[in-house]
Amino acid sequence: MSFDTETVLSGPLRAPRQMLANQEYGGHASIHDDAMAEGLGFRAGPIEGPTHFSQFVPLLAKIWGNAWFERGRFSAHFLNMVVEGEDVRAFVEWPRPGATHTRAWAERSDGTPVLEASASIGPGPTLLDDRMAKLRPHGPLVILGALHVGMAGPDEHVRMDADQHMGGLYPFSLTQKLARITENSPWYAGDTPWGGAVVPLEMVSVLAEYTGAQTAFPVVQPVVGLFADLEVSMLNGPLMVGRDYVVRREIVALAESRRTESYWTRTRIFDASGTEQVAETLLNHAVLKQSLSGYDDKRTALEAIQ
Repeated sequence: MSFDTETVLSGPLRAPRQMLANQEYGGHASIHDDAMAEGLGFRAGPIEGPTHFSQFVPLLAKIWGNAWFERGRFSAHFLNMVVEGEDVRAFVEWPRPGATHTRAWAERSDGTPVLEASASIGPGPTLLDDRMAKLRPHGPLVILGALHVGMAGPDEHVRMDADQHMGGLYPFSLTQKLARITENSPWYAGDTPWGGAVVPLEMVSVLAEYTGAQTAFPVVQPVVGLFADLEVSMLNGPLMVGRDYVVRREIVALAESRRTESYWTRTRIFDASGTEQVAETLLNHAVLKQSLSGYDDKRTALEAIQ
């Protein structure tokens, strides 16, 4: 006997920890600082969105096994912020036999949606592919006016050692993260089927953004931004702790909403030789318009000449 009933995997309620309260962003405090967040109209400094990715890994590994670590793609749109002290639960719809794509989401304990996502292995459309296809033409950009699609940075050389401090954007090490991560695994610190420790899913964006300042995209400063969308894809994974990689990043879209201007960057991660792509991220950097002093007047002036 068979049924068409959707079966959903869910994890336990977890209380993610804030690790970016001391983040340096453009020479000033970031949205993760309580005072900065409150000054911009938020209730407190939010926990970084990718922190929630860890709660999905045990569920996705249960569905796809080791293939998830080698070819998994997690594509998420962040819906509502979470602050320290709030509990979050992850959900994944069990795919039909042989399917390589499914739906995932997270909720706070009161049912408030935190993120929506697609999870898949191998090539195929993702949630962010769909979101990018629906981007509407933007008006004159004040903060991102000097950027254009196709703008790219130089090759950047990165690695993540266990006790390496990951810089001003990520003021902690992998070891410190593992002391607070919601779902720990021996694979993040020791031997695995791939011969070493695996970089956790939530830390892939840390590795990808570690040298982002070298690209120096000409974003008007000082401004405050946040992650609105993030996709992490393994092409020939997993990424390994203590291994050298080459990073290449490019702007693939520009957009705006009522409150933000945003630039989407695709960051490709290659092996140390720079010839074989191992992974990539797609990130929507959403910059808050009102974090730039005089934004409205500057926007009005641009509109008047266009």
